[in-house]
Amino acid sequence: MNRPAPISACATIAAFAFAAVAVAISPAHAADLDAAAQNYGTYCVNCHGANGKGQGPEASTLKTRPRDFTNCKRMAADSDDTIFEVIKNGGEAADLSPEMREWGSTLKDSEIHDLIAYVRSFCNK
Repeated sequence: MNRPAPISACATIAAFAFAAVAVAISPAHAADLDAAAQNYGTYCVNCHGANGKGQGPEASTLKTRPRDFTNCKRMAADSDDTIFEVIKNGGEAADLSPEMREWGSTLKDSEIHDLIAYVRSFCNK
């Protein structure tokens, strides 16, 4: 009877070591929601409002009502990639309102990712 050769202990150890190095090199980014809340208060609250309903103090001056982040059904329809594109490059980048300005020249990509997690949290409040 032919049996497959067992995997050597060295090969197993090498595989685990490679996996550990891969994880150490590219750790998952944990959102910094405290910093994101500060950025939201600085850059987003005037249009989107403190509660994320799109009713900030400047919302009434806009032709297009700002996105209501508490509308979970609507928010679920947008991927994180789409939201990232809109925050980084403005509404026109995703065929949305040109009144949504770009923040890519102000915020780092990591801060934008944190902001996405923060605005998505309005659906959980």
